[in-house]
Amino acid sequence: MSGEDQMYDADSLEKNQLDVGVHVVADGKHQFDVASIDLVQRRLKQRHVQMIAIAGTLGTGLFLGSGKALSGAGPVGALIAYALVGSVAYSYARTLLVKPLFNTLPSSLCSIGEMTSHAPISGTFPHFAARWVDPALGFAVGWNYFYTNVITVPVEITGAQILITYWDSNPNHAGIYTAIIIVFACATNIFGVRYFGEAEFMFSLIKLTMITGLILVGLVIDLGGGPDHHRLGFQYWKNPGILAGAQLEPQHVSLDRFLGILNVLVQASFSFQGMELVAIAASETENPRRNIAKAVRRVFFRILIFYILGIFITGLIVPYNDPNLLQSTGTAAQSPYVIAMTNAGIKVLPSIINAGVMTSAFSAANSFLFCSSRILYGLALRGQAPKIFARCTSSGLPLIAVGFSSIFAFLALMNIKSGSATVFNWFVNLSTVGGFFGWGSINLTYIFFHRGMKAQGIDRTKLYYWNHLQPWLSIWGLCWCIFFILINGFEIFWGFTAAGFLTAYVNIPLFFGLYFGYKIVKKTEVWKPEDMDFVTGIPSPERQKGHTTRPRVSGKSLLPFCSRLWCACCCCMDLVTVQLSFWTEL
Repeated sequence: MSGEDQMYDADSLEKNQLDVGVHVVADGKHQFDVASIDLVQRRLKQRHVQMIAIAGTLGTGLFLGSGKALSGAGPVGALIAYALVGSVAYSYARTLLVKPLFNTLPSSLCSIGEMTSHAPISGTFPHFAARWVDPALGFAVGWNYFYTNVITVPVEITGAQILITYWDSNPNHAGIYTAIIIVFACATNIFGVRYFGEAEFMFSLIKLTMITGLILVGLVIDLGGGPDHHRLGFQYWKNPGILAGAQLEPQHVSLDRFLGILNVLVQASFSFQGMELVAIAASETENPRRNIAKAVRRVFFRILIFYILGIFITGLIVPYNDPNLLQSTGTAAQSPYVIAMTNAGIKVLPSIINAGVMTSAFSAANSFLFCSSRILYGLALRGQAPKIFARCTSSGLPLIAVGFSSIFAFLALMNIKSGSATVFNWFVNLSTVGGFFGWGSINLTYIFFHRGMKAQGIDRTKLYYWNHLQPWLSIWGLCWCIFFILINGFEIFWGFTAAGFLTAYVNIPLFFGLYFGYKIVKKTEVWKPEDMDFVTGIPSPERQKGHTTRPRVSGKSLLPFCSRLWCACCCCMDLVTVQLSFWTEL
């Protein structure tokens, strides 16, 4: 940016955060300071944020998708794929000791956690990209991420409706169930962020309880505790084996097995997406710097246990060539845990699991609707979307943005008719790469953020959250995100069709079309490190506490019970964390 676009100011700096006397303040044309029109209120509490951090990562991709991963690559192949994606998301290090133990977090989550701890404002990482990389990148990332989330809402609603067919297979009832789910998902968001937080808190407790129970039941079955008392051990690792092929190169077994792992690698990366939800909610969180930092630190071992351990147990209790794994029913019947329970003679739990997975699908739809509306609201605040979407109610709800995003939920009704379902699947396939662009942009933005702070002499270690492995974590994550984008849809080259190639890769030119289109029209430039603005529109901790709105509760409420339940959950998870850190030291 030119020297005319900047001035210097020290009055709006945060105490104990930016301790250098002079800092760059960008010109007002960039619309970085939107405090006067940003009217959302901080109503999400710590327990909401903690559970939201987990809710975005536990869903049908784990409960049902793990079976597809097992059949596609075998038990060890699926474990390798999930561990490799985990290394991208979690970047394991050898310094897992005491305080550094909590600094070894997902590269994307580490990056967005550090940037959000500095600037917990509306717009989140699309705005960060516009603020510290290039306004055109923020525009492209924002609209790409909005589309990715808003089109996923009807996908999850459709998934929840399909799960209901486990009990009611009458196709004439599909439209009724779909409409009911749409109404509930939209209502949860329209009622306000406090209701959204309470709903996600309860949904997350259900999900955590279910996945913990499934892992324990899986261990019991493997050790011979089922009704048939048959001990499985590692017998399925011997027969049919530890690796399965993709059936793309059956004449070359080793290559086919590698392709199987590669295929599951893409699938696993989709399962890990959604962790950035906690940062999107930062602008509506009480004391966001402290609470977001806590959420980012604590999510590591929880996801490690639920994903990696869950995939490991799955490979022990079901053979990868089980014919039930190949049945794409969309219900709990295709879950490897249900298959294992059925094989062991357990008859009651499958229906309970299906109910839990249905809750998970509804929760995911609820969360994606929240994400899409807040991204749209953030774009509108800074002139990158129509200003009407920046309007809020007196209670701080961006009602127009929520209402517009809710319209897309009705696309789920397209799946009732086969012809419309084909068109709907096209929309879905076009959005599949959007999550990778989101992750990649977060890591790229952090690299610029790190360079800018270093160039301006700002001490990162005084932020509420920082990671000593940066910027290498972001570089690692960015490289793998590029790889994921390139190999997405690689199977099309073993049976090439123009339609398949288009749906797999068309999002790439669309993204760069948004970027270069905005760049040419608005004549934007990439920010130089010495020109980056780390001050304007970023509230101090004192201002944030002043804007905290405590919701009124009349009469008896579930909040005290929820708070005690949340404290109990935290104690249990902290105990697990201490045990893991102890064994790591050994």
